Order: sequence, then C-alpha cells, then structure tokens
Amino acid sequence: MTLADNLERADAFLAPFRDRPILNHIGGQDCPARSGATFESVSPIDMARVATVARGDAADIDDAARAASDAFPAWRDMDGAARRAILHRIADGIVARAEEIALLECIDTGQALRFMSKAALRGADNFRFFADKAPYARDGQSLHAANQLNVTSRRPIGPVGVITPWNTPFMLSTWKIAPALAAGCTVVHKPAELSPVTARILMDIAAEAGLPPGVWNLVNGVGEEAGRALTEHPAIKAIAFVGESATGKLIMRQGADTLKRVHFELGGKNPVVVFADADLERAADAAAFMIWSLNGERCTSSSRVLVESSIHDDFVAVLADKARHLKVGHPLDPDTVVGPLIHPDHEAKVLSYFDVARAEGVTIAAGGEKVMGGEFAAGCYVAPTLFTGASQTMRVAREEIFGPVLTAIPFDNEDEALGLANDVAYGLAGYLWTNDVTRALRFSDGMDAGMIWVNSENVRHLPTPFGGTKESGIGRDGGDWSFDFYMETRNVAFATVPRNVPKLGL
Repeated sequence: MTLADNLERADAFLAPFRDRPILNHIGGQDCPARSGATFESVSPIDMARVATVARGDAADIDDAARAASDAFPAWRDMDGAARRAILHRIADGIVARAEEIALLECIDTGQALRFMSKAALRGADNFRFFADKAPYARDGQSLHAANQLNVTSRRPIGPVGVITPWNTPFMLSTWKIAPALAAGCTVVHKPAELSPVTARILMDIAAEAGLPPGVWNLVNGVGEEAGRALTEHPAIKAIAFVGESATGKLIMRQGADTLKRVHFELGGKNPVVVFADADLERAADAAAFMIWSLNGERCTSSSRVLVESSIHDDFVAVLADKARHLKVGHPLDPDTVVGPLIHPDHEAKVLSYFDVARAEGVTIAAGGEKVMGGEFAAGCYVAPTLFTGASQTMRVAREEIFGPVLTAIPFDNEDEALGLANDVAYGLAGYLWTNDVTRALRFSDGMDAGMIWVNSENVRHLPTPFGGTKESGIGRDGGDWSFDFYMETRNVAFATVPRNVPKLGL
C-alpha cells in the first residue's frame, strides 16, 4: 500500500479513539480515573492529538489491585488447558486486528511501518507460545536422596504489576503479560503514558476472548502517580518492568518495604565487535540494522561498533554512506526506515548528545542534526548519525542515547576489544563478527552480557533466556525462565523408610 492508503486506513482506525477517551479497565469494567483527570496523547509525527486518556493514580491502582486479588484464586485454580484455550483466543484476536495494531502503533510511537507491520503477529506468537506451556507451568522435578523422595512444583505468585515502555509497546506488553497469565497470575498493567493506544486494544481483545473479569486490569497514568502506587501496593507480589535503568532503581527502592520480587529489562550500550576476518558486508548491514531500525529506540540496539584498526576506516566509511542514504520520513510510508522519535523531550535528549560529541572532539561522519522543514516541521525527526574518532572515555561511548546514533571505536587486538566491549555500566547484549571459530568461542565467553549473537543481528528464539547483566537488568524472560519469576517453587520431602527421629533426651 502507498502512504496515502495507509493514512486513510489509520485515520479510520483512529476515529474511535478521537471520539471517546481511553478508559481504564478494572474488574471487567471500563472506568474513568476516580479523580476524573485525563491527559492528552499526541503523535510524534506532527504533535496532533491521538486520544484523551484517563489519568489513573493511587486510588485507581488500589481498585485494580483489589480486583486482581479477588480474581486470583479462581484463575490460579483453573485447569491449565482452560487457560491455554483463552490465551489462544487472545492470539486469534490479535491476528484479526493486526493491521489496526500496526498502523496505530506507528501513529502513536513514530516507528516505521516496515518494522511494525509484524509487531502484532509477534505478539500473537508470544501468546501462543506461553498458552501451550500453561498446562505444564506447574510441573517440577522428582529428586531422589537416601531414604527420601523430593517432589518440586511451582505455584503462581499472585497478582503482579506489569509496567511497559513506549518503544514497541504492543509486543513488549504481550511478552510480559502472556507468561504471567499462563502461570496463573493476575495482572495490573500500567502502560507508558506516551503510547497508550495499543495497550487498550490488547485489553479489549482479552475481554472479547473471554478472560474472566479482574484477571487482567489496565490503569493508565504517569509513572510518578500510577506507576509508583503499583510498585508500592502490598497486594502486588511482583513487578515486571521494561525501561531505563534509573527508573528500575527507583522501582527497586519503592518495592523494598513490601519485599517485592522484581524483573527488570533495562538499558544498554551494546557493542558490535567486528574483526578483520569477518564477512564485512554482512557485519555492516547488521550493525546498521541494529542501530537505525526502530529509530534506535530499543534496548538491544548496537549503539557502539568496535572495529579492528586495519579495517576501521573502510568499514566506518561504508556505515556512514548507509546512514546518509536511509530514508527519514512519515512512519506510514512503506519506504521509511527512520521515523520520528517518541516525544519532543526525548528528541531534545538525543540532540543534546550532538553538542556533547562536538565538545568531546568526536567527528560526526553522518547525520548529527534534527531533520526540519516541510513534512518534518512539526515532528521529532533526527537524522541517522555516526560518530567516529571516539574513545572509550567519552560520554557518547558510555551513556545510553536511545536514538539513531552509532559510535565507532577502533581496536588493535582481541584483548583490547574485549576490554572495550565490557567497559560500560550495562550488559544487555553483544554482537560479534568473526570467521575464527575458536576466537568466537573464546571472545563470547569473555563478554559480560546476558545475550550474545555471533555473526548475526538480534534474532529471537522464544524458548531462550532474554535479559542482561549489570545495570541492564535482573532476571530472564523466555521459555521456562519466565515462570521462574511469576511462580514460587516449593519442595515436598517424603520419607521412603521409617526414620529414627533424633531424641532430645527428654
């Protein structure tokens, strides 16, 4: 379809949101915030209003937590096969509304349609994957000891809070909520205030699929109000959060008094390490894809490229050429690669690093500016950017920019490359390009990151663990690792022969 076709379709899907506010959904009922407060959601394309949204606070969170608590026993005790059927119906509903979800995600977040077109289908895959695990989520192990049989099992932890971000919000909501529901937990979801639209669609799909009232509750609002109330509420047993590291630290402090379990997927300053013996064309394509797709607004972006000195100049010249030729444009244009950043405040943060780079003496080999004029005049458009001539001590090499900005650093040998790769506060992902198998094994073993891809961009396999080290997070998603968070493991020990119980000499 053309841009005009997509705009027409998106406008039709947006009409209901423009005509009536996005409400909270608590205990199976749509409801405004108790205070009556609302906020406006705007599109980063042109700052036009997308929707008016209920602004929930502590009172609304309390209602939602109570609803989740009331619904928990029945949902916990429901047969796993019955939960599986409901989650599959949610997946079916997502597929049926996939076009709507993709188009509205683009309008709400500024992400390009070429990347968002499959976001809904990935969300459906998440629900199907965990739906099929629901009947077996509680299974454990039998562990034999001398004269004893131990039997482990898992049980859902209870009502949980899920706080999701504004980058690819639909897919990340499904990634957190699907395993919680499959485990038998009930949910209070607080989506990012900058991208509330598809969270509401997902909630509607769940209700239409027959999810019992109160099992999944939606409260919109800002982090300082609704988010904090959720992290502090005593009925909420755990918090799953995706966002920046500073916010994760706040949540950890806020949940301390109630000893909340936390699962954090936080920031990154991920290296892509390129040795001279690599397939350099594929490595350049992968480095470009992992930083300039999704506007660079993703935790696993390859925001640092560490390149062996002998090929550094030629390699970064290729990257600079790629950056200059990427199409920046309206996210619903099928040819657009880089759309507008999420909000003027975030755009200002990204733009500020261009001044930092100049002050640090970095060369801006491509981009380094706001895209203005014409169709870009009112939006948050930033050119794909490449910094060269950087060193590891510079802020642009150490701090998460979270935009379409790549920093290139040369290295002379393997030890130096490994030191550069690990010398940041983060440890989410790493990317390694080499055709030397022993080096690949040795180097990947030394990288301090939760996920490493060798000779590949980020390709997710749902059964594998997803998560980071250091300030990039706590815990793992994916496969049974998700259930380790949403469930408690207990052990029952059976004596298999009569035991001589120690006497206390009484």
